[in-house]
Amino acid sequence: MSSNAVRRILLALSIGILWFGSPSCLSRCIGGAHDFKEGSKYSSLSPRAQELIRLAFSDLDAKKLMDYHLHIVSTGTTCKECFINPNFYSSLHPIKRMRFKVYVSAAGVTDLTRTDEQYVERLLALIDNMEEHGRFLILAFDKHYTEQGEVDSESTDFYVSNDYSMQVASRSRFLVPAVSVHPARKDALVELERVAKKGARVVKWLPNAMGIHPDDPSYKPFYAMMKKYDMILLSHAGEERAVDAQEYQELGNPLYLRAPLDAGVKVIVAHCASLGQAQDLDAPGHPLVSNFDLFVRLFSEKKYTGRLFADISAMTQFNRLGSHPEPEPLKYILAHPEMHDRLVNGSDYPLPAINIVIRTKALMQNGFISTEERESLNEIYKFNPLLFDFVVKRTLHHPEHADWKLSPGIFLEKKELRPFQ
Repeated sequence: MSSNAVRRILLALSIGILWFGSPSCLSRCIGGAHDFKEGSKYSSLSPRAQELIRLAFSDLDAKKLMDYHLHIVSTGTTCKECFINPNFYSSLHPIKRMRFKVYVSAAGVTDLTRTDEQYVERLLALIDNMEEHGRFLILAFDKHYTEQGEVDSESTDFYVSNDYSMQVASRSRFLVPAVSVHPARKDALVELERVAKKGARVVKWLPNAMGIHPDDPSYKPFYAMMKKYDMILLSHAGEERAVDAQEYQELGNPLYLRAPLDAGVKVIVAHCASLGQAQDLDAPGHPLVSNFDLFVRLFSEKKYTGRLFADISAMTQFNRLGSHPEPEPLKYILAHPEMHDRLVNGSDYPLPAINIVIRTKALMQNGFISTEERESLNEIYKFNPLLFDFVVKRTLHHPEHADWKLSPGIFLEKKELRPFQ
């Protein structure tokens, strides 16, 4: 299903909600269609589901596990400087309003006067419910800025401050804060140095949503300071569909990330740039090419070995699977184990709890899992979507070669990418 098809579905559902009334059932079916119960035990699952979980952890030291891509969201009920765009509450913007309801449903939020608190409480409960787990990198999210360094409030879907990320991380030894600093901010270098001195090492960008052009020459001092403090850039690449970014999709071109790499900054490319197309900046006329193909080209450039990494977050979602003759990112990654030592895991939570993008049927039909595995994975999804995201990645295999799987090292913290001082 294309992103346009998803938008049409959300629009139709939103109009239906506005016309007929209560959105609770629809938003739950699209969003949090899982039955997570705090304090529930694996013993409540079927023997086959329990065995799939056991196998997922069997060859790993759980204490060394690392999730490099997990979102926190705030509407300002605890974090007073944080916010989401008012359009998400407005009946004049039915798609955004429905999207907001889906997200809060997926995150277990039932009381909008306690959104921040409930979001964190559900996240901590999901982690606590996993009998084995490692640490989770929680992401701050900066505002959209213009080239002149002014905040573009209309283009900012949400804002999660660096201090809030650090505050939430302080609630659990299993949470690690990542910061987010837009390089066009007038105080960008001051803020970057401030958070670096507090121990932050990972800087999160979503160029398409934030209005960041990674190869802007004016960002060179920013990259120099990142290198000085040995900071890591976790940047989205490829098309963005979780938040509005239609005017700025070109900024997701993975080739633009050569700029920070050439400046000596370590970069993690989110999602392996596995959606959409961008201009091939290396070819005459700059024809449109798959973002994933551009990512693979970038990843193969030997000069970036040791600095360029990527995460596999969201790559099991149905809209990223692809189909021949178009790129099939997950299939490609499984067939190229030489890439695996530079890949890291990420859940992209709360996306694994959004029912509309979780399609185990698509994974089965494409040959990544068996019918029996699908049944058990569906059971685990309803039990704990965060656990599900890990187990499904450890279970799937290449459609033509059952022994081609994601290497265990992908799921462990990499010494080169230590996320906090």
